[in-house]
Amino acid sequence: MAAIKLFPATVAGSLPKPSWLAEPEKLWAGWRMSGAELVQAKQDAALIWLKEQEDAGIDIVSDGEQFRIHFVHGFLEHIDGIDWNKKTKMGIRDNRYEADVPTVTGPVRRTRPIHVDDVRYTRAHTKRKLKFTLPGPMTICDTIADGHYGRRADMAMAFAKVLNEEARELDALGVDVIQFDEPAFNVFMNDVKEWGIAALEAAAEGLSCATAVHICYGYGIEANIKWKETLGSEWRQYEEIFPAINNSRIGQVSLECQGSKVPISLIRLLDKKTILVGAIDVADQSIETPEKVAAILAEAQKYADAERIQACTNCGMAPLPRHVAVGKLQALGAGVELARATHGKN
Repeated sequence: MAAIKLFPATVAGSLPKPSWLAEPEKLWAGWRMSGAELVQAKQDAALIWLKEQEDAGIDIVSDGEQFRIHFVHGFLEHIDGIDWNKKTKMGIRDNRYEADVPTVTGPVRRTRPIHVDDVRYTRAHTKRKLKFTLPGPMTICDTIADGHYGRRADMAMAFAKVLNEEARELDALGVDVIQFDEPAFNVFMNDVKEWGIAALEAAAEGLSCATAVHICYGYGIEANIKWKETLGSEWRQYEEIFPAINNSRIGQVSLECQGSKVPISLIRLLDKKTILVGAIDVADQSIETPEKVAAILAEAQKYADAERIQACTNCGMAPLPRHVAVGKLQALGAGVELARATHGKN
């Protein structure tokens, strides 16, 4: 029987768009082409990042979100019931920043598959395990205005239904992990316990693949960096929500660890879960050494069994320069190899 490979390496989400596809180092950057040319360009970009991940030793790869402009709106733009011309000014992540966002004006419905063609293409071009990310229901509700449902909890459950319809089709195509991105979980902790977990479980209902939730402190952009400066010497948001997540039906939890002020000891509250330890800091353009990656995996082993630990990035890397993201992938892969080589020797 083959030995279990410890510390599988994976990525949390987005990777930078090549400069010929969209403006680099920018969130929400529009496409530089359209039509059939755009379809081909997205596929080419996904192939590049599959190759970069495989070369770096990443065990569970993704398309790097090359097929969508934004991790939330790339899904929502295909959902009925949203008026994209009716903009509402709204505070995002509890007023961390403001944005003019589209408005839900009627019942939300998924009328056709959204990411199926993207996943079918990606699945056909790698033999490695494949992860696909979807926005979580709570984070959707914190990114779009409600002009119909009246309660965030009700709107979240409606979005959970359409997410589940999509997720089931992706599962059937051979995706190994479906991850729901919920950065809002770190902001609305009471809501997480009251209805956020229920909506998340509804989105993942009936899936045969592994399920994950990603909870971070956001992309390495100015608004998030300034917010982090207000959080004090220890970031303990995870402590309030981990017990509820630990008792949920979601199998994996992806966290921010490297370069953060999160006490890594908090992962002991996730003793029923596979833990994706963020070993790459996406808010810092310096490239980690393999030793730095291995060190945080070693620290995590003080509080969780090695068999339950995966190595991951803190968040998506879309805003980073492409060469920096490549270097960080390589550091992640090399750090995992070092961690495997030294496991049990100290």
